[in-house]
Amino acid sequence: MSSVILTLNAGSSSIKFALYATGPDPVLEASGMVDALGQDATLILRPEGAEKSVTALGPTDHGTGVTAILVALGRQLQGRRVAGVGHRIVHGGPVIDGPRILDAGLLEELARLKPLAPLHQPHNLAAVHAARAAFPGAVQVGAFDTAFHRGHPEVHDIFALPRRYYDQGVRRYGFHGLSYDYISGLMARDCPDLARGKVIVAHLGNGASLAGIENGRSMSSTMGFSALEGLCMGTRPGQIDPGVLLYLMAEEGMGYEELTHLLYKDSGLLGLSGLSHDMRTLLDSDEPQAEEAVHYYCARLSREIGAMAATLGGLDALVFTGGVGENAAPIRARALDGLSFLGLDLDPTANLANARAIHTGPVPILVLPTDEEQVIARATANLL
Repeated sequence: MSSVILTLNAGSSSIKFALYATGPDPVLEASGMVDALGQDATLILRPEGAEKSVTALGPTDHGTGVTAILVALGRQLQGRRVAGVGHRIVHGGPVIDGPRILDAGLLEELARLKPLAPLHQPHNLAAVHAARAAFPGAVQVGAFDTAFHRGHPEVHDIFALPRRYYDQGVRRYGFHGLSYDYISGLMARDCPDLARGKVIVAHLGNGASLAGIENGRSMSSTMGFSALEGLCMGTRPGQIDPGVLLYLMAEEGMGYEELTHLLYKDSGLLGLSGLSHDMRTLLDSDEPQAEEAVHYYCARLSREIGAMAATLGGLDALVFTGGVGENAAPIRARALDGLSFLGLDLDPTANLANARAIHTGPVPILVLPTDEEQVIARATANLL
């Protein structure tokens, strides 16, 4: 009986999935997502070489979402065995530097990291438990967003706090590692000279961060201890003075739960605009608050690109990826306005076309699609 690999990328409100034929380089057969979990969810299935289908699921949680995925993939499975299930796990802690088989002991350790990634880790692990129940004979593999950033120079791993906190795990972890891993591999294949240089990759989606990468190795990330730091995001504020939080605790009486909700759910583009966390909605809006939110987003992005170039000690290429990075030409243009001193000069026509190369200056500016599922599938294949 032939076998396949299933990948699950579970977020707070969606589960992305993909099905691959097994092999050293897994071949994609179908992909899709369950969207709007916790509400009236829909399932989108895209078989390779065929039309996509959309199915209304009604009220759906992560467990029933995984069940719906298995039903939808029934035709593609065609009696084949699911040999491995690969999962995106956002947080692997300070030690894990690569994919791991998810046994009971490791799952207990990862559950203890939930407070470090409350928006993602619980849902990642819920998908693992659902997959274990559905495929008790399959190997469950975790691919970790934090793993790509292990081995940072110490100066980019520590906070200026008493050393005992670092020993307790209060350090900079970095996230979006699966995306950065894929982009680094793509560049090593397609433009190896650039890949050996100093590259800033901007992963811009509902979550957003920059990574400074030199010769394929992560040197620094705008995200640190949690997925809150750095750039302005859909519902997260990015950089914020810790004194603001102390003020909210003292003057507003906010506790842990209220602050967590504020920082993860009510801030960022949504908080600034009062309209939406979706960049497409804000770019289409005539409301002044929408423009203010976009302006702030781009200003922070521009500032962090400059800072990351300083961290790397130079810049050989800038890459945009992620839903916003790949598709929002106005955001790229506004963020790069004023950065020509770094050699970043934009070709407006190529930018509007979302072309692969959008530069006219000496430093290449690339728009590259990321594929986290492919990274998860390869990790799973290697551990089978």
